[in-house]
Amino acid sequence: MFEIRECDDYEAAKKLILEYSEIKGAEACFVSLDKELSDLQGFYNDGALLLGYDDGNPIATIAVKKINDDRAEAKRLYIKPECRGNGYARPMLNAMLDKCRELHFKEVRFTTKPEVMSIGYALYRKMGFEELENDNGTVLMRMMLD
Repeated sequence: MFEIRECDDYEAAKKLILEYSEIKGAEACFVSLDKELSDLQGFYNDGALLLGYDDGNPIATIAVKKINDDRAEAKRLYIKPECRGNGYARPMLNAMLDKCRELHFKEVRFTTKPEVMSIGYALYRKMGFEELENDNGTVLMRMMLD
């Protein structure tokens, strides 16, 4: 059974984020990784860090970082490679969007690299994220929230 909850195991979250940081081509997404990992709880203090569990095992992560009172950035959507293809990404994104609404954000942004994360990029588009800019293959997307 797949379950998503607020992070209660920061070591598991660190491990998942480190695995994600090793994806070839995704290096530019991790400019402040050391700072982030040294204090995950503080880094996402005004947002959220969510973990996805499959039969009690942490296999997915997504985070919400506050930009300002109205805007948040979604970060770190990652699903362990051996668990991909099971439909976990959409529930992770929906949980993140629900959390953004709960925190009263009006807009959520996402930065991605379609060349490296083509399946994620296609899902973001399908779920209603719009592309704002493309800077040498790094795409900034956003969704306005109700």
